[in-house]
Amino acid sequence: MYGELNDFLPPGWRQEAIAYTFQGTPAVKDVIESLGVPHVEVELVLLNGESVDLAARLGLGDRLAVYPKFESLDVTGLLAVRREPLRRIAFLLDGHLGKLARYLRLLGFDAAHANGFPDEELVAAASREERIVLTRDRALLKRSVVTHGYWVRSTDPIEQAREVVRRFDLAGHVRPFTRCLVCGGPLAPVAKEEVVERIPPRVAAWRDDYLRCTGCGKLYWEGTHHPRLRATVDRILEGSAVSGPG
Repeated sequence: MYGELNDFLPPGWRQEAIAYTFQGTPAVKDVIESLGVPHVEVELVLLNGESVDLAARLGLGDRLAVYPKFESLDVTGLLAVRREPLRRIAFLLDGHLGKLARYLRLLGFDAAHANGFPDEELVAAASREERIVLTRDRALLKRSVVTHGYWVRSTDPIEQAREVVRRFDLAGHVRPFTRCLVCGGPLAPVAKEEVVERIPPRVAAWRDDYLRCTGCGKLYWEGTHHPRLRATVDRILEGSAVSGPG
């Protein structure tokens, strides 16, 4: 196992060749996941030096080399594992990543939070809506229906956001203050006259520009909290310049 795939292995197996015994002819996916590595974390598998997909079968004496996502090397011509890219950048986060969902929305990303969803419903929704699953639960990413996902290493929400931006190379796609922090819906300009009854009088007296969530209808304007949120965006992006989850 190479690179950050070693994060999933017991200390004694990291950065080492692992002898694997088996019966029959197991699939590459089954072997990799039996060692603790979710298949969605794998970018390239070489079986005896040749790129194969996860359905390939192992035989006696075969050697596997398993690689994570490449950030700087163009290996497109080698890949047999990589799935078709999703048509859009959209995430589905499990119930333990609520703060991360809010930070991703702050950056402008479509981030649904599956709080209280059973695992079966979560992965079904991710497949149906073509979303990338973000989770701290390794077992969730081993489900065959999950085609795109990432195991979030850190337990700190700011560092988690940095991880996701680095892992999916999102720095160039950041559009702060374009999504609702509550539901994740896109924000759109709204005329002051349409929502004046919802604006505190002290704000309406000096502010003319407002945004409204197209999903839940929540109203937004640039208030005293804006500098704090801007600073949060800057903190996340300052720590996202280096490739890899760190």
